[in-house]
Amino acid sequence: MRSDVDSLSTARAAVRSESQDRTYLVSRAISILETLISMDTTSSKSNLPLVDWVEAYAVKLGARVERFPCASQEKAGLWITIGPTEKQGLVLSGHTDAVPAVESSWASDPFKLDKRGGRLYGRGTCDMKGFIAVCLAALPRLVGRKLLFPIHLSLSYDEEVGIVGVRQMLHEIARRPTKPFACIVGEPTMMEVVVGHKGKRAERVTVRGRGCHSSLAPHGVNAVSYAARLISHLDDIGRKLMLDGSRDTLQSVPFATVNIAPIRGGQWVAAVPAECCFDYEVRGSRQQEIDDVVEKVHAFAKNILLPEMQSVAPEAAIEFEFHTNYPGFEIAPDAPLVETVSGLLNRQAVAKVPYGTEAGLFAAIADIPTVVVGPGSIEQAHMPDEFIEMAQFEACVHFVDDLFSIATGEIAKSRESGATAE
Repeated sequence: MRSDVDSLSTARAAVRSESQDRTYLVSRAISILETLISMDTTSSKSNLPLVDWVEAYAVKLGARVERFPCASQEKAGLWITIGPTEKQGLVLSGHTDAVPAVESSWASDPFKLDKRGGRLYGRGTCDMKGFIAVCLAALPRLVGRKLLFPIHLSLSYDEEVGIVGVRQMLHEIARRPTKPFACIVGEPTMMEVVVGHKGKRAERVTVRGRGCHSSLAPHGVNAVSYAARLISHLDDIGRKLMLDGSRDTLQSVPFATVNIAPIRGGQWVAAVPAECCFDYEVRGSRQQEIDDVVEKVHAFAKNILLPEMQSVAPEAAIEFEFHTNYPGFEIAPDAPLVETVSGLLNRQAVAKVPYGTEAGLFAAIADIPTVVVGPGSIEQAHMPDEFIEMAQFEACVHFVDDLFSIATGEIAKSRESGATAE
């Protein structure tokens, strides 16, 4: 009886100690988030001030840091490792760039963390510096410990402009003899476990006709009119996908979608426009369906529109320039990684999302099993007064702390202690 009481007391003390540790972790994570938010890493700007700060922080902890600069050297990604490099490890992935913030549309300075009403406001709080701050705050607890496997942090750039900045880093990781056994991408999911998302293909279309005075319209080729016909064809494809396309029942929008924007063409109505440009995108769960849409658009332009245009103006052309292309991803709901993450979060249900993340590239380029789970709501991402709820931030701290406890073997030990106390 005495030993059972002692064991129970020890277990309760451990719970109190864990609670105190996590309160400190939350405080440290907020402090780091404040620093990250203060750095304007809008995708059009350099992220090097943030990269330099994080690199110095990680090196001071004894972590191994690899820098992956872009071609212009104005931006860089980081691959941070703590633990035995000869073993497969766990990756926590986040992007450092953010979308623009028009300060006049914000109630507070978007680049100064504002804590009010149980929320943390600032550009990037939920998308996705909040997750990065939590991971960085938890790193010190790994220092000097004998880890069962290494923990990696992948911090990328230019995610918001087409998920491009992580690719160089992933190609390098894929070539290594020992690569990670799993990855968690911390995009905002309200801490739900996301097991799939759609892929995307986007192109810029330039229609070149022949300009002339509008009184001589038949002698010209109206680029806006032909662009409109191509856009109408895209709309028809989109409607057909909505009515008859394949279905993914875990998606909130279960079919592939087409969108067109922006459109630029013409200067005044008294002139036949010689050029018109527009962008379009296709999002879908099945890559073949995305590819089929692109092929149909190109075929309509080449076989139907161009012959008409060139019968009047041989110099007429329709040019396609692809600018965004990333794969969807899917992992089985009963995969070991999904079961482990769901168990830590005490969640039974899984979800899929219509927006893209780096998860598809971790799976496609490096063949690393991946899930997406992170704090905050995608509804706040890219919006004025972006925020993350404190409850979500704290839930993420607990989740990452539990992940690191697996790496240190502490979760297994605590479970053994719990069994003894019972």
